[in-house]
Amino acid sequence: MTQLFALHSAYGLATAAAALDGGLLGDHGERILVPFVSSKIPETSVGILADPALATLRDRFDRVEDLDALLGPLHPSSWKPDAADLPLLRRLFTRAWGLDGDDLEVLVQSPQVAPARTLMMLFPHARLTIIGDGLMTYSPMRVRLPHTVTARIGRVVHADVVPGVTPLVGAPTATAVPVSPALFRTVLAETATGVDDTAELESVITGEPTVLVLGQYLSALGLVTASEEVALQTQMIDRAASLHPRHIVFKPHPAAPPRLSDALRDRARAHDAVFHEYRGALAAETLAERIDAHAVIAGFSTALPTVRALFGRDIEAVGADTVLSRLTPYENSNRVPATIVDVLTRPDSPYREPERMQLLIDAVGYAMQPVVAAHLRRRAVELLTSIRPSDRDRYFAPERLAELLLPGAPPETAVRRALRPAGGIGRVEQVRLTALGARRRIGRAWRALRGR
Repeated sequence: MTQLFALHSAYGLATAAAALDGGLLGDHGERILVPFVSSKIPETSVGILADPALATLRDRFDRVEDLDALLGPLHPSSWKPDAADLPLLRRLFTRAWGLDGDDLEVLVQSPQVAPARTLMMLFPHARLTIIGDGLMTYSPMRVRLPHTVTARIGRVVHADVVPGVTPLVGAPTATAVPVSPALFRTVLAETATGVDDTAELESVITGEPTVLVLGQYLSALGLVTASEEVALQTQMIDRAASLHPRHIVFKPHPAAPPRLSDALRDRARAHDAVFHEYRGALAAETLAERIDAHAVIAGFSTALPTVRALFGRDIEAVGADTVLSRLTPYENSNRVPATIVDVLTRPDSPYREPERMQLLIDAVGYAMQPVVAAHLRRRAVELLTSIRPSDRDRYFAPERLAELLLPGAPPETAVRRALRPAGGIGRVEQVRLTALGARRRIGRAWRALRGR
């Protein structure tokens, strides 16, 4: 069987490589890597095909077929052909890549969107596997895929960075295949060997106490304003300084403006800590290991649970509560990652144990996607029946609870009752239509009495 890996992130490629090393993906005839760049502006990012740090990971595959080169100048995320064009495209891709469409497994990241969704529909007889991409894997599907697709998704392969918690993507039919922290750690360490940042990190690797701070550039997501972004990351520096390090290493988001780093440098100096800005090629997880950081501080980055599970580093989050309160709409795909990080870093969280965290994630997942995750309603009711009011308000929007008729919803007012949908329409509209129908029936009866 030929296995076709359509991947776009270093994290996803590392997950696939670790799964291959662990023999988790079964026997194969040929393994083909189909990389593509998902960035909105591809020219500003380095894809997994060009990244030198990922060269040995690409060597795990028998050959590479560049999807960007085949689709260009069309952006991969815009590749949404009409259903009528799929048979023709199937023949063209099968010939271009030398595939056997009847003996094929397609392994994709981000199955809800193009190009992964297009590839899954392009090969209607292929087995399907989802490759996890960090904490997003723990969220339910954002859209309801056709049954012809979901029925073929057999497994979800994911880095087990939240041990004991099963991802919701692909549930309830797909089987979760966790990649152990040991396997994943080995692959991440392998990517670090190809990056020589000795000169840049020489002043940091001294054995003196060091804390790593990660930037996420939340203002670009519309979650905070630019000034709030500076304030949040300044709080991260303050939190780092409270641990009394000699060095504070800041790894900014690639798109973050330089002025942000300037503000943080001044803040670190005020705490008598040596500030270092790192813009090298090392992933956050391997950077933390390289500098021997005794703590990592961020917003709700996937790197936090990863460094905790793989390297045993302490983690702290700043602003997770702000993110949770501002995510809109409620089904925003960042909600589950923010929830997981919040649980892992809150000192008073009652959901640290895997069973309790799973219950919380199941309940949040149902509230996010009540149609796709309808099988989780009982779990949501179980959690909300006993949850503390403060935690309920932290993780669930009152309007959402009311809309789904879940425990803990605010009392229903007369206006809300009138507007609440019933049978697919609002109650006010239902009354209007009922009155209109009655008037028409009376009109017909009156005309019949008059012999018209």
